[in-house]
Amino acid sequence: MIGALDRLVAVTQPGMERVNRMILDRASSHVELVPEIARYLIEAGGKRLRPMLTIASALLCGAPNGEEVVYAASVEFMHNATLLHDDVVDESDMRRGRLAARMVWGNQASVLVGDFLLGQAFMMMVEARNLDALAVISKAATIIAEGEVFQLARARDLNTTEADYDAVIRAKTATLFEAATEVGAIAGGADEPGRAALRDYGRELGYAFQLVDDVLDYRGEANRLGKNVGDDLREGKMTLPVILALQSATEAERELLAQSLGNSEAGPEQLAAVLALFNRTDTLGKTVERAREHARRAIAALKVLPKSDMRELLAEIAEFTVSRAY
Repeated sequence: MIGALDRLVAVTQPGMERVNRMILDRASSHVELVPEIARYLIEAGGKRLRPMLTIASALLCGAPNGEEVVYAASVEFMHNATLLHDDVVDESDMRRGRLAARMVWGNQASVLVGDFLLGQAFMMMVEARNLDALAVISKAATIIAEGEVFQLARARDLNTTEADYDAVIRAKTATLFEAATEVGAIAGGADEPGRAALRDYGRELGYAFQLVDDVLDYRGEANRLGKNVGDDLREGKMTLPVILALQSATEAERELLAQSLGNSEAGPEQLAAVLALFNRTDTLGKTVERAREHARRAIAALKVLPKSDMRELLAEIAEFTVSRAY
């Protein structure tokens, strides 16, 4: 049986071919370094899940007007801009299985090309002349930036709460998923209930996606993740596995986490000790269950929409998102 992601790729292929052409075209510039860095990141791959969701949402609503291609390209530009900025803030070495752009061209160039991609995203949205869609994307950009600042403020803070963590991943990840599906609904001619349903679906899917990513950072494989295992620990990120472990950690275990979080030199032995703590407290399993609950909410959000193969496929994408944890 063909997997849900493969079927999503197939059903959105015509639209995504146009999206990919637009992305490469709009990444061009007379300043040679701009397209060089932009293409380096864009052509490195990635699932392109967010723009596919934009195309799929428009198709689900039944009356796509072609603007979904522009919206999808804008969403992908925003996503890639945040990756460039994130790698600078997090001092990451790897991205999508290759050296992060900042390791090749430096932090300053990475930040500035990220700004260029954001500018192009907004230019495309303005050219589409749909104020509703532009408002969705603009709001998302603001919330994502706030989420980055909030996460930075909470780095290595052992008093970070689950509510703090939810606020971070809502802003950093769920917001762009939510925007991707909502602008797709707008392009597809959805009424307000349909638009709200796809907005809720995207948000809950984004939560599930990030929760699973946070699990994979500790039990994935570097070649599968496209980055180094344990990077979240070395960057001092207070993800849910860490927060849950702290709730039942001994004093010695709290000290272990305090010494490991934000330690760029944390090696395999230190990571193994942290994983032993996670296994004792089952924090990775609890985090996956939290992701599964968000996936259930995503599926439930779709039920106000008419039954269709596309609705069923999007429900399966929510289940696939959680299955990545295994």
